[in-house]
Amino acid sequence: MQQLSLFPSDAETPTPLSDPSQFKEHLCRFSEFGNPTVVFDTRVSLDDNAAAEVPAYVNEFWTSKQRAASSLHEVSYRACFKPHLPRFFIERLTGKGQTVYDPFMGRGTTVMEAALMERKTVGCDINPLSKVFVAPRLSPPTLEMALARMKKIDLKKNDEFPDELLVFYHPDTLQGICALKKYFTSRSKDGLFDNVDAWLQMVALNRLTGHSPGFFSVYTMPPNQAVSVESQRKINKERNQVPPERDIVQIIARKTKSLLSTCDYVTRQALKSVSRSSLLLTADSEHTPRIKSRSVHLAVTSPPFLDVVDYASDNWLRCWFLGIDARTVPISILKKLEDWYAKMVIVLRELRRVLVSGGFVAFEVGEVRSGKIKLEETVIRAASQAGLEPILVLINSQKFTKTANCWGVDNNSKGTNTNRIVLLRSTGE
Repeated sequence: MQQLSLFPSDAETPTPLSDPSQFKEHLCRFSEFGNPTVVFDTRVSLDDNAAAEVPAYVNEFWTSKQRAASSLHEVSYRACFKPHLPRFFIERLTGKGQTVYDPFMGRGTTVMEAALMERKTVGCDINPLSKVFVAPRLSPPTLEMALARMKKIDLKKNDEFPDELLVFYHPDTLQGICALKKYFTSRSKDGLFDNVDAWLQMVALNRLTGHSPGFFSVYTMPPNQAVSVESQRKINKERNQVPPERDIVQIIARKTKSLLSTCDYVTRQALKSVSRSSLLLTADSEHTPRIKSRSVHLAVTSPPFLDVVDYASDNWLRCWFLGIDARTVPISILKKLEDWYAKMVIVLRELRRVLVSGGFVAFEVGEVRSGKIKLEETVIRAASQAGLEPILVLINSQKFTKTANCWGVDNNSKGTNTNRIVLLRSTGE
């Protein structure tokens, strides 16, 4: 069997490995980065009377050493995986024109990577911020278009000035941010909001707070975590800092240039070929009637983990900028494993509905509670309950040792250098 390249050219795009045995054989022979694949036979108890035999394949299947991903991915969002993960599965399990779906879209890594590879894309997330981050990057303007539009925005024309936000911003900077908010709101209300506006709104959203001069704010938490006003007061006091004035236009221009740095003609043509048919939903992935049954060839996703990330608290400032009440966004934080399991059964049943017969789900899970809970085992049980067939567990380990306890991957501190993906398949029955 011929070794598949991680980034094949159009001329050598491989035939999808539609049969699970082909994919398993490919993983066994994989040695792209110098290590052989280690395979472990594992047994997962489904209930008191049944168990599933699910092999685990361990290797360095993707790495930071390989070619960098598209610059369009570089927006900040909590708990997102690297683009190399979805690419690994999209490249091997789908062909051009087939449909790739992410039911927990987040910042849109799967959706963007699929679009860049000329696959039809579907994404869903209950958080309305997700669509705001993803849609503009599927139809990016040129740098010149973005800069020309910014010059037309009056950054002194604002209707509000929330004093409590002065813990983050210089007064003149806050005025500019409020003016941007007013501009986007007015453009949307008047039916004039276009892809250039959407791009500028997305970039501004991404620059609201951070820990460098490349953001609108004074030093604070990383840009995917908006601390409370009171917490920022404490940070300012501890660091003896006062919010400096920031050049909003320059910051947006710099980030736009960075995001578009690898967005060449070929990239734009690939996005153009699929962007109009893309479907981005703000909905609960348990119920997605707008996605046709038997229409998805591959789903690649990473669900919210057990009580790890408080998305509502992280995004309160971004919600304010978009005019959304963060308290109304129905994001649930599941603290009990049985509740998480029940949620995943429903989501996986819905995935089974939308998958074509023989379609795959690559379900990435992380290590929680210092590895005491192995969510991959819970996913296998949930998938079996939902009528999907567990095929294998793929563990991408960037600190590879043959002698590691690879099912637990305890050679890596708290799993920080690993990805665990449960590969599931719809039998179409």
